[in-house]
Amino acid sequence: MKFTDFSDTIVALSTPAGRGAIALVRLSGKDAILHTQTFFKGKNLLEQKTHTVHFGTIRNPENEILDEVVVTIFKTPNSFTKENVVEISCHGSPFIVKRIIQNFLDNSPVRYAKAGEFTQRAFLNGRFDLAQAEAVADLIAADSAASHKVAISQLRGGFSSQIKELRQQLLDFVSLIELELDFGEEDVEFAERSKLTTLVKTIQTVIEQLLSSFELGNAIKNGVPTVIAGKPNAGKSTLLNALLNEEKAIVSEIAGTTRDFIEDEISIEGIAFRFIDTAGLRYTEDKVESIGVERARKKMTEASLILYVIDLAELFNKNITKEEFFEEIKEVEELNINTLFVLNKADVWARIESHIENEIENEKEFDWLKTWAKESNTIFTQANNTTDREDIEKLKTKILEVIQADSFHAGDTLVTNTRHYESLRNANLALDDVLNALEMGFTGDLLSLDLRTALEHLGSITGEVSNDEILGNIFGKFCIGK
Repeated sequence: MKFTDFSDTIVALSTPAGRGAIALVRLSGKDAILHTQTFFKGKNLLEQKTHTVHFGTIRNPENEILDEVVVTIFKTPNSFTKENVVEISCHGSPFIVKRIIQNFLDNSPVRYAKAGEFTQRAFLNGRFDLAQAEAVADLIAADSAASHKVAISQLRGGFSSQIKELRQQLLDFVSLIELELDFGEEDVEFAERSKLTTLVKTIQTVIEQLLSSFELGNAIKNGVPTVIAGKPNAGKSTLLNALLNEEKAIVSEIAGTTRDFIEDEISIEGIAFRFIDTAGLRYTEDKVESIGVERARKKMTEASLILYVIDLAELFNKNITKEEFFEEIKEVEELNINTLFVLNKADVWARIESHIENEIENEKEFDWLKTWAKESNTIFTQANNTTDREDIEKLKTKILEVIQADSFHAGDTLVTNTRHYESLRNANLALDDVLNALEMGFTGDLLSLDLRTALEHLGSITGEVSNDEILGNIFGKFCIGK
């Protein structure tokens, strides 16, 4: 998919499809104002100043009024695309919108815009770099305070400026090394190798910080799929209801009540979490319940966070042994997914501690549990306490801590885009090659190749290095009209 011909004018609906009070039809191109004037009855748009608004009607060649509209004009280069842009605000009837757009398509050289073509033109015309262009899509998709904050920061160039600074520092050294090649016979060294080593290590430190931010950045951008898992009757559905503060899931003393997964989304400190309550994990001959158990296990493997609920009452009543307990925990830990063990029915814990202190003959019976609870990622809750939500608020705080959201501060740069993550990782690998080449005393031409590779990967993030295939893939994912 190529977007290289800017001689034409494009049109598309820029507001969501469907019925509404107002719809906005956008045109962009050298002749956008001219083509709009052909069908607009009101002031002569060609004579108006940029950033002005005009009332009139849009008519077809037969002079039939299609709608009364408000037209806003933006003249090059002071527009989103840096081309002439016209925005037609019409009534939000799908029929009216279709007739207005079809009128342009049938009776003028205007063509229908491809997905993301307005933003594509803005990028290629220098309105912003590629990372900022991608932030436009992120901003449109933002559904939480945190994802909005990160998208705004990237749109305003916070991430881009950091990448460009790293790239420029490397580029300065590459220039000096390649200058040496012009004086190959004179054995001169313009780029001091020790300084290059220090610079590469410094840049790698920054890149590694950015790479480590991806897990949190991706969670903020896409939300955190959080599976509530555990044995039957551990209190999973009760916990879901407490987190959502509503009776979303059926709660019953009958084991196996939840046979499929139930999910809903809430925001914790501006980050979206999609909580998924699953069937209790146990062996069962009930075919329907067994399907639910298998789905629960699959959901656990797909989660970014697992809240594994443990019934303390069951432990206290010795329904399972220490060995069985740790076998259960091992199965969860082997998934290698962020897990918070929720020790539910916490009122029992006081009885456990009292049991240890007052009955000497059983003094050590629960020491293993106390030790494990202190050393593991655990929290105590009383999920069925609907009057006092202090435990649930503590749980929310702990959840943020587990996904390291408490480390995110205003102004921090986070990597939220998989493409950016891969480019940074590849740049880091290329810089590893540079350090190895320096250590082995490679010649400047070989050093230059590795440095150029790192530069290419960094440049691909902001679009300083790009091709039509990459651009088509990126902008093809945008909505039409943006």
